[in-house]
Amino acid sequence: MALLCLIITNYCIGQQANFSKPTATDSITLAKQIPLLATEVLSKYKDQGDQKNYLDDLFRLQVLAGDYADAVTSINHIRADSKAKNSQYIQHELFLEAQAKQHATNTSFKIAFDELFSNMLKSLDNKSAYKTYNSFASNDGLDELKGDFQNALTTIQKKDSLSITDAISFCRNYYELQLYQGIEAISKPLIKADCNRRYIIEDKLIKTPDGALINAIVVLKRGINTPQPAVLQYTIYADSTDWTRIIEPAAYGYAGIIAYTRGKGRSPEKIVPYEDDGKDANAVIDWISKQSWCNGKIGMYGGSYNGFTQWAAAKYHNPALKTIVPYVAAIPGLGLPMENNVFINANYGWAFYVTDNKYLDDKIYYDPSRWRNINFNWYNSGAAYNKIDSIDGTPNPLLQSWLKHPDYDKFWQDQVPYEKDFAAINIPVLTFEGYYDDGQISGLHYMLEDLKYNPKAVHYLIIGPYDHFGTQRGGVPVLRDYKVDPVALISTRDITFQWLDYILKGAKKPEILKDKINYELMGSNVWKHTASITKMANHQLKLYLTNSKNRNNYNLLAIKPNKKSALNQVVDLADRQTSNGDYYPYPIIKDSLDRSNGLFYICKPFDKPVAVNGMFSGELKAMINKKDMDVCAALYEVMPNGKYFELSYFIGRASYAKDMSKRVLLHPGKIESIPFTRTRLVSRQMSKGSRLLIVLNVLKSPFSEVNYGTGKDVAKETIKDAQSPLKIKWFNDSFINVPLSE
Repeated sequence: MALLCLIITNYCIGQQANFSKPTATDSITLAKQIPLLATEVLSKYKDQGDQKNYLDDLFRLQVLAGDYADAVTSINHIRADSKAKNSQYIQHELFLEAQAKQHATNTSFKIAFDELFSNMLKSLDNKSAYKTYNSFASNDGLDELKGDFQNALTTIQKKDSLSITDAISFCRNYYELQLYQGIEAISKPLIKADCNRRYIIEDKLIKTPDGALINAIVVLKRGINTPQPAVLQYTIYADSTDWTRIIEPAAYGYAGIIAYTRGKGRSPEKIVPYEDDGKDANAVIDWISKQSWCNGKIGMYGGSYNGFTQWAAAKYHNPALKTIVPYVAAIPGLGLPMENNVFINANYGWAFYVTDNKYLDDKIYYDPSRWRNINFNWYNSGAAYNKIDSIDGTPNPLLQSWLKHPDYDKFWQDQVPYEKDFAAINIPVLTFEGYYDDGQISGLHYMLEDLKYNPKAVHYLIIGPYDHFGTQRGGVPVLRDYKVDPVALISTRDITFQWLDYILKGAKKPEILKDKINYELMGSNVWKHTASITKMANHQLKLYLTNSKNRNNYNLLAIKPNKKSALNQVVDLADRQTSNGDYYPYPIIKDSLDRSNGLFYICKPFDKPVAVNGMFSGELKAMINKKDMDVCAALYEVMPNGKYFELSYFIGRASYAKDMSKRVLLHPGKIESIPFTRTRLVSRQMSKGSRLLIVLNVLKSPFSEVNYGTGKDVAKETIKDAQSPLKIKWFNDSFINVPLSE
């Protein structure tokens, strides 16, 4: 993220020298002032004990100061000290070498960089070259880098003088902008030329049985004349300039195919996400299997939407499809656009992103202010959820079609394998997931259903402290302010192709797959391996949500209360000054929790270290004065230092608690049972003295539908339906089950 440019490492703290701030706003004058600032910082900057981070700052300052030889030396020290691969920091090295050559020979930066870049690529094999390509493009785009730098410039110019922390932060922002402004545009044609030198790349249109045309790009390594196993990516994210993704399977030694879903790329059809993807992917698989360059063995891989398309294709049982490797796989109707039958706003802008044109509408999608504003504008208006696009001002026909299916009905069920469909899927599967993947309930639902209906399924799982995007690359050192255990950082792609080699070429199984479930125990820096998710824990701790007080919390007890009683909660659904249901794990470790609403239940401290391993579940007993409500429950570890480590959460609609495909309204004034199971799997080593905290609440926020409890279609309810406040009695025989290992 762009915030990384603002992070200043701990060793800077305490170095309090002041520096003259840049006063210019134009790029020409800044280009003269910032080298002077970098030189001044270098004269006072000292290593405070974390050499890698010190060197990471140092080489950037040296480049800005024009000390190119010293910068190369610093990069080499980083590689030596951290055992970093030669490909790491390659973009920085070529950038500074091109600058040095520009100044030494009086040539242009472009000419110097072109020569260095081309020579570097020619020295690399296919896989090594592929792994360098992404280094030459910024993760968040040049526009965001420019915005970050302007914000940093505005901030420092408001200060009287700069500390060393301020100065390094500002220099890092400036350096990142200069780096990618200098190399990104001129790298793209060089990468394309390198790909064409290594591979035969052909753009195809494949006809499906119903006459639709699917756009596919085939990539074959030059000089290979015998049939090869093929690896397919089937995606809605059409981008004909993304050479790293396009050539990836070929770089790993396969016939590679990336096919775009119906209507994307050169396909002339209408773009309709999800609905045709299974049968279309199957048609593409059938076409691939008949090509002279394919030996009849095909694998698929990819994340999120591309994980969905693999399962959608597997539903058709094509004999040529030998394995799938889904990462954070989506399930339409179960994880998005609704979760446990609650429509959520997180993917609202995605409909425009993928349907506005034949490729991707980056300009619209990467406008966070628009999507944030629509949430609050709709929420504050009190309008029905199905009018949210009217509030935005742009019709969203995709959302409107989805809102007609609040049940998990046949519309959704037909798009993926459903129940007994899994029994006939007999190919080996490797699933990747993350504890903090927003869509984890989808990715693991496939696995749980696969094993439920086909107990002999060969299905492996790798899961660790990753979010949605981190899972797809193998994690980041710091996730939502949580410092991840070093052992958790892996290469998702390398393991993927080790697996494909194992299935399609008879190579050995990836080393990490020591059993079916392979998970990193957060806080232990250790990978664990077991035969099933159930066996991750050695017992279930059942805790009752009592009404007995424990300071500012209620007791979470292992013994069921003798006398049935309840706690009262009142939620004004018409109130727009507050929101209910603060469940989202960002940051993962919190100093405090919002206690303005909700009920807080805490257990006694553990008298020894214990691990939470698996998915918590429970059953709520409640009486309300309306016909429905949306519930949320967040599970925390309260650490001995008083901080809150979020473990997992649940959100869901009470009327669908027992069957997501059929709504059964609650009876006002009657005690109802609301079971829940679809929570996030987590593995966390807790220390002696830690406690478990459950925060129970009703969901009412700008980020999802507001269920006013009338029993009508929730998407059509308005603030006028709020009428009297929602009154809940939460009974003390409500409980949660937490899977533990001691």
